[in-house]
This record gives sequence, C-alpha cells and structure tokens, in this order.
Amino acid sequence: MPPTIFVVNPGSTSTKIALFHGDHRQFDANLTHERSELNAFPCIIDQLEYRFHAITRATADARIDICAVDVYIGRGGLLKPLQSGTYAVNDRMLEDLQNMRYGSHACNLGAIIAHRLSVEYGKPAYIANPPVVDELMDEARYTGIPDIRRTCVFHALNHKAVAYLAAEQLGLDYNHANFIVAHMGGGVTVGAHLQGRVVDVNNALEEGPFSPERAGNIPTGQLVELCFSGRYTKNEMKKLLVGHGGIFAYTNSTDMKSLVARADQEKDID
Repeated sequence: MPPTIFVVNPGSTSTKIALFHGDHRQFDANLTHERSELNAFPCIIDQLEYRFHAITRATADARIDICAVDVYIGRGGLLKPLQSGTYAVNDRMLEDLQNMRYGSHACNLGAIIAHRLSVEYGKPAYIANPPVVDELMDEARYTGIPDIRRTCVFHALNHKAVAYLAAEQLGLDYNHANFIVAHMGGGVTVGAHLQGRVVDVNNALEEGPFSPERAGNIPTGQLVELCFSGRYTKNEMKKLLVGHGGIFAYTNSTDMKSLVARADQEKDID
C-alpha cells in the first residue's frame, strides 16, 4: 500500500498543506497570513504556535485526520549546504533551525512543525530538497571581489519538482537532460540544471530579479551610499533588501493578485 503523507510548506506570507496517498493528492489548502499578524511576532520562530494552530484548524474544518497518516514532511529550512535528497528530521537539524544558525526564513518552520506532529502522533518526520541544496559548479562561486563568494540558497524543492515533471512530460531522464527553471514567488530564482544538478542559480536572499518582497540586483554604488548614510541600521538595511523590498517597498503589499486587479481597475477608470 502506498504511504499517506501530510506535507507542510511554510512561506513568507502563507502556509501550504496537503495530504497525499502515494502520488495522489487527496487534499490541499493555502493558508494565507496577513502581514500585520506576522509583524506581531519578533522573529520567525515565534510564529510556530500561530501557524501550527492555523494548520490544525484547517484540517479539522476539512475533516482531515492528520494523526492517521504514515509520514509528515516539512519544507526544509536554512541549514548547512546539503546534497539534493530526503532527510530525516533530527535534533541537530532542529537546533540549527530554532537558533537560526544559518539564517532566518519561514521555511525554517517546516521541519519544526513536521517534528511536532511526529512527536504527537508517533510517525516519522522528514524534509526534502531544502533551499540550501548546493550543486554549484566551482566557477559559479566566484564574484568580482575575492573576499565575497556566492553561496547557494534557492527554491530547490520547487526547482527539482518542476524539472522532474517537465522531463517526464517530454519523455526525458532528468539526470541526462538540461533545463532552465524559474521559480516565481516572494523571491525569484532562475537556475541552470545540467544533467540532474543545479550548477548555477541566483541566491534567493541576496541576488536575482526584483520580486514581491526582495530588492534583487540593485546599483551597488547607491547601495553603499545608502548603507553609510545613517538613515538605516544594519538590520533595517537587511530588511529593506529582503522582506520589505521589491513591490512591497512601493505598495506595502505582496499580494500580487490584488495589486494586478487594482491596476486593471485603475486602467479601466482612466
């Protein structure tokens, strides 16, 4: 019998959940979180109870029995660089995520929530293809400043899933084919997949296109001037680049559907 799997995918302003029986999706929901509610929490880890209760409410409303599954799997968080694959949640992983040793992002909550369900219901917890999957070719790590090297943080879970799906639809073997994959969400990453390995991709937290909440690539000279202008602290600058940058900096919103609808409405009025 194929296993029953409960999946938790925390994002910057939403938590996606799904129930699978083998490859068949039996239930899914996108739990959106108002930014005003999330801003009430000093740091990402403080959102744990808020998001966990949102999950239990949603599954209860849908009459989904999350204790009667075989496996819990959470979106992987910011950990040390790892090879692509599936990993059992362990104490060291949880400690690094809770202490934000390698960075702070909502994805850190995926393994923590999966582990909490695992403890409550006695089933195993895993993560798969966390954003720190690192398959970069050596040349891709160099920058124009020797003191700065590119690091690999991207939407590996979605990149790999989409590439495998595309390969299947095209009758190809992902591990012997080449793809360019773009993930478009709160952050945007574009990666070169070379015979099963993502050999070059922009860092989702430091590089890449302008996105709903990230500043992306910006003129470096002006950035240096702004950093030393005295207008912002170090932490405020980091928030301006990731979280409060991009579309959010202009509109105070990351809800692209409502922003596009508003733009269309204003266009009709004109």
